[in-house]
Amino acid sequence: MIGLFLGDTDFSEIVLKKIRTKKIKYFIIDFSKRNRFKKDKNSFRISIGKFGTIINLIKQKKCKKVLFAGRIAKPNFSSLRLDFKGIYYMPSVIRAAKIGDAAIIKSIIEILSNEGIKVISSIFFNPELSLKKGCYTKLKPNHQDLISIKKGKFFFNQTKSLDHIQALVVKGDKILAKEGKEGTKKMLSTLKKKSDGILIKLPKKKQDLRMDLPTIGLQTFKDAKKYGLRGVVLQSKKNIFLDKPECIKFANKHKIFINII
Repeated sequence: MIGLFLGDTDFSEIVLKKIRTKKIKYFIIDFSKRNRFKKDKNSFRISIGKFGTIINLIKQKKCKKVLFAGRIAKPNFSSLRLDFKGIYYMPSVIRAAKIGDAAIIKSIIEILSNEGIKVISSIFFNPELSLKKGCYTKLKPNHQDLISIKKGKFFFNQTKSLDHIQALVVKGDKILAKEGKEGTKKMLSTLKKKSDGILIKLPKKKQDLRMDLPTIGLQTFKDAKKYGLRGVVLQSKKNIFLDKPECIKFANKHKIFINII
């Protein structure tokens, strides 16, 4: 039995589909904004403030492991109804919310750990979504691109694990754009149409790799073409790569490299 904390984005649907295919027993705690899993008989809609209810459900199901998939947005804390454990744990969640969405999930993971519940990697059942080291396109990074990649790696090694930045656009030794809380798409919209930069999405230093992995899909590549990016760089086995065949085909067609380092 596996417990699934599912939020928004297609990734949560992909994880659920794989678990169903493997015929693994599961239940869902639906943290999506619009209750997207309500038709699943194994789905439960529980407020983030009801930690007692959540933990009791996990133990009632005799579940030892859970995973997080999809975007879990910051709740409206002023409208939350809390149970006893919610009152006890909520201050730590509120403090985390001031840092960002990733920090909220990390605080929930710590709470679950305190209750003896293990959180496993979000791609535990979907290892095929994470690419190994190598270049996956006809176009390869040139010398200038390698300088850009080195600059990006250095930046991420200096960031804290709960910083919201998960992506950069780099050209040479210059950072053209940094991702904000609004995400990668919003960051790319700040670029000039022919930026000639490289999108680099890497885990931050000491980032919790059980959740919140850097993610790209076909829309990322459409935006890369729109703003004239030369390539996309991810970390080997520490990424979520959606729509893989379509992305590689699109990248080859529009001369955008995909490099996994």
